[in-house]
Amino acid sequence: MPAVQANATNTVALWPGLAASAAAYLKRLNVPRRLLVPLLLTSVVGGWVGAILLLKTPQRTFLHLIPWLLLSGTVLFAFGNKIRTVAGKAAVVDDLSSASWRAIAFISTGELLVATYGGYFGAGIGFMILAMLTALGMRDIHAMGAIRTLLAAVINAAAVLTFIATGAVFWHHCLVMILGSLAGGWFGAHYAQKADPRKVRAVVIAIGLAMSAYYFVTVR
Repeated sequence: MPAVQANATNTVALWPGLAASAAAYLKRLNVPRRLLVPLLLTSVVGGWVGAILLLKTPQRTFLHLIPWLLLSGTVLFAFGNKIRTVAGKAAVVDDLSSASWRAIAFISTGELLVATYGGYFGAGIGFMILAMLTALGMRDIHAMGAIRTLLAAVINAAAVLTFIATGAVFWHHCLVMILGSLAGGWFGAHYAQKADPRKVRAVVIAIGLAMSAYYFVTVR
């Protein structure tokens, strides 16, 4: 299949799973409205912009970008704490209820960039959001997971509508994939909340590195 349309189809197929996962994580979502609203708005805008950029990218160019996109998200997630320390940043989101408007503006700008990435290449969006939250000072992998899944669902919703409207989806394959994404999104979210956060982190990094290596080898 053409790479751009394949990615669009994958994004549409995985969205129901993301929505199911977000629903499972709602009980852990504890974000004040004055922070949540800007994050949701920037997620919608960025998801739409990223989707438009994807549709305008040549097929071959996109293929060669895939391993670099995956690797960048994985590295940021793995070394987010060290990046924050080197930058000398305070943990601006450890206490979400007391985040300043300056901090909210900073986080929202970061989310806009992440959302644009997510709309462009949905397969690595979880790594990018976790990387941003880690770099900003969050430590609780389950709390991060709740925010990540909600924002990812919103970002991809904007991209999904764009892909459907432009006819970029292979529906026969997409409908079959949706069944798997629903089951995986729901059961995966419930299992992850019961797992050791350190093991979850290690698995996320391992999967990211394995996927990056696979595409570096297979894409010529």
